[in-house]
Amino acid sequence: MIRSMTGFGEATADTPAGRLHAEIRTVNHRYFNPSIRLGRGLEKFEAQVREWLRSSISRGHVHFTLKLDREGDTETAGTLRVDHGRARQYVDALTALRDELGLAGAIDVSLLTRFGDVMAWDEEAEIVVDADAVRAVTEQAVAVTLHMREEEGLRLAADLEGRMVAIEAALRDVMMRAPVRLVVERDRMRRVIAELLEGSILDEDRIAREIALIAERWDVSEEIVRLRSHLELFRESLAADASEPVGKRLGFLIQEMNREVNTIGAKANDAPMEHGVIAMKEEIERLREQVENVE
Repeated sequence: MIRSMTGFGEATADTPAGRLHAEIRTVNHRYFNPSIRLGRGLEKFEAQVREWLRSSISRGHVHFTLKLDREGDTETAGTLRVDHGRARQYVDALTALRDELGLAGAIDVSLLTRFGDVMAWDEEAEIVVDADAVRAVTEQAVAVTLHMREEEGLRLAADLEGRMVAIEAALRDVMMRAPVRLVVERDRMRRVIAELLEGSILDEDRIAREIALIAERWDVSEEIVRLRSHLELFRESLAADASEPVGKRLGFLIQEMNREVNTIGAKANDAPMEHGVIAMKEEIERLREQVENVE
């Protein structure tokens, strides 16, 4: 079972310091690429959070946010400091600027609170949060995220399977057409030579030798065998245990499929076969687009 790299999860946990709230959003990326935002008093856990995330999520942009809600907890919330002097300086400066430039608008409380140095929690009020609590809420959010990624992976797998069925159908058409085109080429060669000889006897042995050389140049049996092998391995990878990421492996197999189909197309020399090659290339491109989101 494969996993998508798209997921979302959140979790909360009550602690003596307040309520922790963790949120994770993941999207596709070639590697593990975390973006971690921690609330005040939680910054010291960044390195640990990074490793906890890495242990469960191997690939993708991982946007992680952890906040501590201390509302209603007067014992641990600390003291909210308001710098009245600095606020007055802001009011005076903004009033002078407004009058000098002839600007409109009121200077109110909502504007002043945008300046971070006007209102802030007293730095002396230390926030003490246990590392085990941070790890627990982080791992809960990760579990929810992984569940969503697995559900999305099931939908991706169903779509990928449909693409492979379409490739195999087009490949069967190509396999059926491959020997027919030699007969068509033999008949065309006979007709052209007969027109050139103007009624003289055809050299069937010479025609047979030429057809044999053409058959060797146009032979696509090896490419077909390799393509079928890649499809089989691709299907096995889809059904593998999700404990190991398979996105990079699937991407490599798609490159090899495309290589074999291109070679078949170069050897086709036949419109119906080329139509089958185009159909396979279109489905392989759709595979590639979907696999970009597989972990």
